[in-house]
Order: sequence, then C-alpha cells, then structure tokens
Amino acid sequence: MRQGIPNRVVAEQLGIPRGTISWWRCEDRKARGEVYRQPTDCPVCTDRELDQTAYSYLLGLYLGDGHIVSKHKQRHLSIFCNAAQTGLVAAAEDAMRRVMSTPSIGRHRKTGCIEVKSYTGHWTCVFPQHGPGRKHERRIVLEPWQQAVVDARPWEFVRGLIHSDGCRITNWTARVVAGERKRYEYPRYFFTNKSDDIRALYTGTLDRLGVEWTACARDGDPFNISVARRASVALMDLHVGPKH
Repeated sequence: MRQGIPNRVVAEQLGIPRGTISWWRCEDRKARGEVYRQPTDCPVCTDRELDQTAYSYLLGLYLGDGHIVSKHKQRHLSIFCNAAQTGLVAAAEDAMRRVMSTPSIGRHRKTGCIEVKSYTGHWTCVFPQHGPGRKHERRIVLEPWQQAVVDARPWEFVRGLIHSDGCRITNWTARVVAGERKRYEYPRYFFTNKSDDIRALYTGTLDRLGVEWTACARDGDPFNISVARRASVALMDLHVGPKH
C-alpha cells in the first residue's frame, strides 16, 4: 500500500474485504503521524485549468436548482432536474464531470425529479455562494473570477439559468382583423426566481447580450422575467432553446 497500490487491487490480491484494507491503511497512517488528504482535481485548489464553458453552465444550474451539503462525512453538490427531461439530466452530469472529473457522480430518483449528485467537499471552492439558509434569503454576489467566466461565456450562464428555473412556452392572443377573430401564437421565455440578486445576474447578462426583457409580477411578486420580443426570442432560441 505504501507503494501507492490502490486499496481495491490489494484487496483483490489478498482476498480481503476492501473495507478491512481501508481500515488498516488508516491505522497505519495514524501510527506514522501521516495526515491523509483526499486527491482532488479542484481547479481552485490545484493548477488544473477550469473548463469555463462547463462551469458557466453549471453555475446557472446551481443558482437555480442547485444545493450544496457541506458537513462532516456529508459533502456533495446536488442539481435537481425534471425526470422527464433526460437531456437536462445528462447535461448536468456532463458539466459536473468537466468541471471536476475525480469525484464520483450518481443519479437519485425522487418524486418527479432526478437528483444528480457529485461527492466532494471542494464544490464549496468553486461555488463560494454556498452558505446557511436558502439562496433567496441571503446575498448572492459573484467573485471577480466567476464574473470573468460569465463575461467570457455568457450564453452558457443564461442557458444554465433557463434550464434550472426557466422555460420556453407558446403564448397566444386573439385579435379581430377585418371583422374576423384570429388567433395568434408566439414563443416566450420565462425565468422565475425569488432571489433579487440572482434575477439581477440574469437580467444583467441579458443586457450585455442585447436581449430585451421585462419584469412580470404575479400576485404582486416580481419574480418573473419575460423575453417576448421576436428578435430577442430568436437569439434565445439560437443559444438556449427549450429544455428536453
């Protein structure tokens, strides 16, 4: 084991349970006063280059439907996806692997959704917005290096936010033309989030991309951001598209 042979290989060669090997290894480290550090490819803690495209998208997913658990022996990032949108589930998992490939990733089916989980405590390094309480009840501000990534990959950030807390729908209205009532349909994007800060990050990015938007209140709550202008919807269709 001191030669660096993995526990799994040692267990197979000696016919001993892997858990026993792991315990022996832990006791050996304690006896020699060695401090064990879990291997990581965290781009913040190592010199590994950050995949900006994947990170910008994953940042949008995290701010929308993401959650980090950071406790003793319980550390992971979870992204919650609609179970029917298999493309979204695959995209979330792929983004996690591209940002950090070392941690194990699992899918857990819950009522109506799939929880995509990546197990490592280093997700708090790449998402310093993590903290106690719900995101809309605390301040959400991007670090300068995060804002630089969003500025370099803005469409990926918008796509992540839409894929988490947004949707593309078809609205319709009726008008009387030459005495005849006609139905008109038009596509529209919605983004809904209770956090003023997260909505501001979304609308600020749309402004820089030249996408026109309006704030829509429902029951007095201004939680909805709408994109309905034809040219802006066309831009969103080109770079974002509906969830699937």
